[in-house]
Amino acid sequence: MIRFILADLRRFWLGSAVLVLIVALAVALGVTVTLQERALRLGSARAADKFDLVIGAAGSENQLVLSSVFLQAAPLPLMDGGLLPKLAADPRVAWAAPIGFGDSFMGNPIVGTTTALVHNLAGELAEGKIFAKEGEAVIGAGVALKQGDEIKPMHGSAQEGGHTHSELAYHVTGRLKPTGTAWDRAILVPIQAVWHIHGMGHHDDHEDPAEAHDEHEHHAIDPDAPLNETWDDEVPGLPAILVKPKTIADAYKLRQQYRAGATLAVFPAEVLTRLYATLGDAKRVLFAIAVGSQVLVAAALLLVTVMHVGQRRRQIGALRAFGAPRGALFAIVWLELFALVAIGVAVGFGIGYAAAAVISEVVAGDSGVVMPVGFLREDIGFAAALLTFAASIASVPAILAYRQPPAAALRG
Repeated sequence: MIRFILADLRRFWLGSAVLVLIVALAVALGVTVTLQERALRLGSARAADKFDLVIGAAGSENQLVLSSVFLQAAPLPLMDGGLLPKLAADPRVAWAAPIGFGDSFMGNPIVGTTTALVHNLAGELAEGKIFAKEGEAVIGAGVALKQGDEIKPMHGSAQEGGHTHSELAYHVTGRLKPTGTAWDRAILVPIQAVWHIHGMGHHDDHEDPAEAHDEHEHHAIDPDAPLNETWDDEVPGLPAILVKPKTIADAYKLRQQYRAGATLAVFPAEVLTRLYATLGDAKRVLFAIAVGSQVLVAAALLLVTVMHVGQRRRQIGALRAFGAPRGALFAIVWLELFALVAIGVAVGFGIGYAAAAVISEVVAGDSGVVMPVGFLREDIGFAAALLTFAASIASVPAILAYRQPPAAALRG
């Protein structure tokens, strides 16, 4: 029986290949949607896991998280810098790190922050040492620089027509361990250097680093100036502060305290949950389209195979005339079609995985967030459902062949 099926498939190899390809592409669409949505959720959740609480000026929660956690360039309103020493002295806070944006180098965002954040992003450095002077920088694991390299910050980006600062050039002193987050692409420098290079400080407390250099003013910077991370009430305005509460209870108390008036406090994971709900709606739409395409493919397969059985009436009649039992004839037709669909499903899973992996690689290259692509146990259920449906579809032409009298088949 198997030899007969293989010989039949070789004889009709072109039609068989087309059937496999149609099934594979339909299945691949559904698999790609499922794997990519899951990869996006896992990757973004891991990226936000390092940050318990983010505090910024009142505004958009989504933009605050996207800018401060995922380093997506966008201007944020500034909050009163006096909040930083207040948080640093709060007994409920393990550490609080300000962050400032606005500059870049070779497409990598330059983020002004403190040694506290560098210490807590990835533990010990992969190499080198943490910055200790105003002209030093620590780079993320994915930044294509080495120790000692010079970094000339550009205001904004080259695509936006940004200009290079001539006041200060940072020098790389260390590299972070990989985190699988957007911070792997970041260049971390002392926040005081970001303030000084944009003319911010005691004389200008509320100027946004992303806008402060529009007049192309130049400010003398001392690259050997030591760090000063003892804050006072004259800290310039800040776009965001990353906060590590000591306990879960402290986290909720801080969130409630700073979630009113001129400030906004958010749990990144909470914001992502709402974004996932939106993604889930999009996923359902795309998955419905994928299922619809698979139903259409199933209908086309059914039509093609029924026609195929009709064209093989003489062959079927000859098999019956030579004594082939109806059960064997049913099995031959059913196995042949089911084998083609099963191969198509397997190829579709492979194509879907490859497509999701490529998309994740592209997204990771743009955002720095690693998107893990992989199958879970629930995907076995999806494959089993497809094969069960294929088994039922394959039974239709098999039943037609089973019920066909040999004399009528030979006359056709």
